[in-house]
Amino acid sequence: MEKIITLEKSNIDTEHICCAISDKKCKDSYELKKDWLKKEFNNGYIFRRIDARAKVFIEYGPTENGWVPINAPNYLLVNCFWVSGKYKGKGYGKELLNQALEDAKSKGKEGLVTVVGTKKFHFMSDPKWLLKQGFETCEQLPSGFSLLVKKINPNANNPSFKNSVKNTPEVDKNGLVVYYSNRCPFSEYHVTTSLIETAKNRELPLKIIKLDTLEMAQSAPTPATIFSLFYNGKFITTDLSICMDSRFDKVMDKHK
Repeated sequence: MEKIITLEKSNIDTEHICCAISDKKCKDSYELKKDWLKKEFNNGYIFRRIDARAKVFIEYGPTENGWVPINAPNYLLVNCFWVSGKYKGKGYGKELLNQALEDAKSKGKEGLVTVVGTKKFHFMSDPKWLLKQGFETCEQLPSGFSLLVKKINPNANNPSFKNSVKNTPEVDKNGLVVYYSNRCPFSEYHVTTSLIETAKNRELPLKIIKLDTLEMAQSAPTPATIFSLFYNGKFITTDLSICMDSRFDKVMDKHK
């Protein structure tokens, strides 16, 4: 297996962060993600990846500082967690997850918690794989999201979604509304460039809401704070490719 390294302030300027490595269009977005990480390192955030030019990594940190609208005191929140390409099926996912679990144990945490699609959503971890690793479902939303937990302390309280994402979230019901943050190196470019052009070509109203503070993210009407698109008040997708003119209609048709 390739060596697993931890990114931190001392090396992040010279190390890649897995996604958008070669995408020149997203160069500025890529740097914004690094800036976001640098700030979050001060809040106990961890970014681990293999020492290779690949998308094999895990990100996590204290739920109290997590950019997701959940209630989960004294847990670690797993955010992006990805093993791709030739590295699949070789134990990297289990090893990265085990390191996060060991961190949780050493810090006296109740366990790990993560948000996924009840069925696999784009830019989110695979729920079936996580359930096989001992995670359990503690809550589901009508919009298709699930909250999974892997407890260290079996007597700990179950995590829950915040009220902002339950029932019918309060979202503008006129046209397209997108919520996004710099947690992903693709989001800034595709929301502020691709999606604006796509909406203009279809004469669709577009409202862009950038979640640029912890408070905004923790009170968002969606648990997918990297990117969530709504249409006429209905949640549509976490798939960033919908921003592109060539993909918009195909993705929209799947969710009508």
